[in-house]
Amino acid sequence: MDLLSSLPDEVRCLILSFLTTKESASTSVLSKKWRNLFALVPNLDFDDSEFLHPEEGKRERDGILQSFMDFVDRVLSLQGNSSIRKFSLKCETGVPPARVNRWLCEVLQRDVSDIDLTIDLGYGYYLPEELFVSETLVNLKLKSAFNIDWWPGAEGTSLPVLKSLCVYAVRVFCDDELQELLPCFPVLEELQMSNMQWLDSDETVSSATLTTLHITGIRSENPKSISFDTPNLLSFVYTDFVAEDYPLVNMKNLSLARLALRANDDQIKRVRGPNNDLLEYDVVRHFGNVVKLMNGIQNVQELHLCPDTLELLSVCCESMPVFNNVKKLLIYSDEDRGWQAVPVLLRNCPRLETLIFEGIVHHVTDKCGDACDCIFRKDKGRSLKSCPVKVVEINGFGVTMKEKYLIEHFLDYFSCLKEMKIYINCEEDGVTQQVMKNREVSKLVLDEMEEYNEFYSCNVKLFLCKKKSIPQ
Repeated sequence: MDLLSSLPDEVRCLILSFLTTKESASTSVLSKKWRNLFALVPNLDFDDSEFLHPEEGKRERDGILQSFMDFVDRVLSLQGNSSIRKFSLKCETGVPPARVNRWLCEVLQRDVSDIDLTIDLGYGYYLPEELFVSETLVNLKLKSAFNIDWWPGAEGTSLPVLKSLCVYAVRVFCDDELQELLPCFPVLEELQMSNMQWLDSDETVSSATLTTLHITGIRSENPKSISFDTPNLLSFVYTDFVAEDYPLVNMKNLSLARLALRANDDQIKRVRGPNNDLLEYDVVRHFGNVVKLMNGIQNVQELHLCPDTLELLSVCCESMPVFNNVKKLLIYSDEDRGWQAVPVLLRNCPRLETLIFEGIVHHVTDKCGDACDCIFRKDKGRSLKSCPVKVVEINGFGVTMKEKYLIEHFLDYFSCLKEMKIYINCEEDGVTQQVMKNREVSKLVLDEMEEYNEFYSCNVKLFLCKKKSIPQ
């Protein structure tokens, strides 16, 4: 007995909504009851790679691309004027931009709320004007390896119910367009922009409604200034070359911040040198203004800092704010970047509970601080002693003597430590070989842990597995 076919149309449509449109369309051959049921599904998902070429070279065959376009046309035609909740389209060069825009205009006329576009139609592609004046669009995602031009710009744009805008493209907004466009999204809560090539060196992001802001820039030089006036922001992920100034940073309700401020190797070299050796016009002279960014996010509860950011923070250690709400601190390490700012960070997080290191190998300088034992100093471990951290995780432990000594240093001086987790840095199928190769070091580490577990109320765990995956 066909129990599935006996279900009400509404239930079967719901089931089909979890499939791609191609998969749901294939059910039309089951029986008369299924023939055109897929056309009633409110979620449409078209992917030319899945439709055209599961086999290599199939896309280039005569008529294949045309069959995909005809399929999209047929589905939209079968649906008539029924409402569409979500429209997802993935297609590459070969589909005429005019055809894509016709599909977009059609779904926009049918009260679509979610649009997800992954399109590589070449340079000079303009989104249709109808997209910028939709009164039903709630979520918009744009992804392209080429430029997608937001036309006609801020003038005439009105998306009154748009809550989420995600853009993954070389360029969408030009010059001051972002600053002018944000008021056109009065209820926008999430803004994600990745691989953006900023054309202006003075940027401002201002919105009272944003709760999530993720920005990844691909500019090749340091911007003059970046301002953030986002008082209700909860999640902030920021990747770009460090700016010369951060005039305004208003993020008083921030929960999560991940900073990946970048600088080139030559700038890092000058950061490590004395400031009086810098020329008057040297951009590095202004890097101390990064403290304004730190002041603006000081209410954050979870803080992630990438290697370049750590090195850049060394220029403002004396003016570093106190992060009274930080309970979780994640530090990404790199053998070419120093830890000069780590001691002051640990001292300035008085409520820190969990400390995570993505690697502990770092560049050693005479200003490395007392967070490590790379250089002997009288105040060894001072910042660790005052740190209230209870859990330490080390991800990507390379099983070297240098790392082993650093772990001992942590165990000696983190006075409140209750648990340490260490994830070995080795290939998924090479755990045994990696450990055997470093058997002497591994045994020393394990013996050391047993000893500390016995004499301290600390539960140190060694995970012999592929390193833990930490979101980027």
